[in-house]
Amino acid sequence: MSVPTQRATRHDVCPLDDLPVGEGRAYVVGGEQVALFRRRSGKVSAVQATCPHAGGPLADGQIDERVVVCPLHQNAFDLDTGESTTGQPPIAVHPCSVDPDGRVTVEL
Repeated sequence: MSVPTQRATRHDVCPLDDLPVGEGRAYVVGGEQVALFRRRSGKVSAVQATCPHAGGPLADGQIDERVVVCPLHQNAFDLDTGESTTGQPPIAVHPCSVDPDGRVTVEL
C-alpha cells in the first residue's frame, strides 16, 4: 500500500520591495512563521522563523551572503541548506522565488 504524499503549496507572501536588501522580515505563511531574507546578491531565501536553540527571531538576525546569525546567542545557519555552522540542529529551508511581477512566493 502506498502512502499518499503531500504536495507543496505555493503562497504569495509580499512584494519584493518590502524586503530591504541585507535584511530579513518574518511572515505567517500557510499558518507557519517564516523568515524571508533578501541577500545583497538579490537572492531571496525563506527559512523557519525561530532558532531551534532558544526560539530566537531569525528574521532579526544579521545576514551575509551565506548565513543568518541568531540575535540571541549568535548561532549561525546556512541560508541554502539550513545546516548550523555552530553545532545546533538545522532549520527548515523553504523553496521561494520572485515572480515576474515582483511578488515573493514561498512553497510549504
